[in-house]
Amino acid sequence: MPGVRSPAPTDYSQEPSRHPCLKINSKEPFNAEPPRSALISSYVTPVEFFYKRNHGPIPIVDDIERYRVSIFGLVENPKELSMADIRKLPKYDVTATLQCAGNRRTAMSKVRTVKGVGWDVSAIGNAVWGGARLADVLELVGIPMLAITTPSGGKHVEFTSVDMCKEENGGPYKASIPLKQATSPEADVLLAYEMNGEPLNRDHGFPLRVVVPGIIGARSVKWLDSIVITAEECQGFFMQRDYKMFPPSVNWENISWPTRRPQMDFPVQSAICSLEDVNLVNDGKVTVAGYAVSGGGRGIERVDISVDGGKTWVEASRYQKPDAPYTADDMCCDKWAWVLFKAEVDIPQDAEIVAKAVDIAANVQPEDVAVIWNLRGILNTSWHRVKVWVGQAKL
Repeated sequence: MPGVRSPAPTDYSQEPSRHPCLKINSKEPFNAEPPRSALISSYVTPVEFFYKRNHGPIPIVDDIERYRVSIFGLVENPKELSMADIRKLPKYDVTATLQCAGNRRTAMSKVRTVKGVGWDVSAIGNAVWGGARLADVLELVGIPMLAITTPSGGKHVEFTSVDMCKEENGGPYKASIPLKQATSPEADVLLAYEMNGEPLNRDHGFPLRVVVPGIIGARSVKWLDSIVITAEECQGFFMQRDYKMFPPSVNWENISWPTRRPQMDFPVQSAICSLEDVNLVNDGKVTVAGYAVSGGGRGIERVDISVDGGKTWVEASRYQKPDAPYTADDMCCDKWAWVLFKAEVDIPQDAEIVAKAVDIAANVQPEDVAVIWNLRGILNTSWHRVKVWVGQAKL
């Protein structure tokens, strides 16, 4: 019972235009991130600077009147919904940070080679997503709020995309979340048709995508085609043979995919965006600024900055709304969104500036990337380090 759609392109001849400042990490499929500095230019990431993560040619849905999302599986009242049907439901705006599980993979690969797109620190972005709550949509097919199973045994909600990718043997991209998460109003899972107040563009899932706040971006399926209620989690490639966290001892010869669960929540993370490994001409104060975020709706308790490689620390200021100090227990805060941080520090000679974040559950970033190294290069949440030299450039 697939939705009504145009066939996904089989080549890259109809790709949308992109901002020229993006750093292209892969052309086909297109994967790119903005400069670090672009991420701290505003709390809400402009659409053109939001990272692009793809597994195939960008789909084209060219007849919005005929577009349908099918909902079927272990449910008593399957339906096909048009965009008009979805827009009739109450609209919610949710500010949420999406992050690719491979964010900061390049730094992890310096320990040992890993497999995947070589991201710097900008495979992340914060947007205001507008659309219908998935919990409201599922009520249309007879699944009540806060349900953890359907009468016929459904426990998971699988999202299938229009997108076709080689990893699925030319089939569609798919992923799933537990039914109890999908039916919880507190989880804020959306079928989003807007991004930052404008209709989704092609790169970000036009006309409709899933947004699952607080977990890795791989579960927020773009170009939504169908929603299937299943007894088991999705058996697709990206749930069963990718985006799993293995210990450093596992390599491609001894890997056993079934021994690990699909990654969902992401750990506490931060990165410095105001600086790269640079040479400063003069001594003096430097602004250290960046982002910090934690998965599962856990707020950020503090961000610590060191200019001596982690021997001594100062606490950075944090904010979400411009000029408004952030407190992690503030009921008005955006619980699914990053915080931006800033500190003015004096730079000594040959400084290693470090940032680390702590969330409200006292989870802290690990000091050394080597202890979390994994062959797929996901979830590099180690201390973020930037080396700065004062004076003449080092040769």
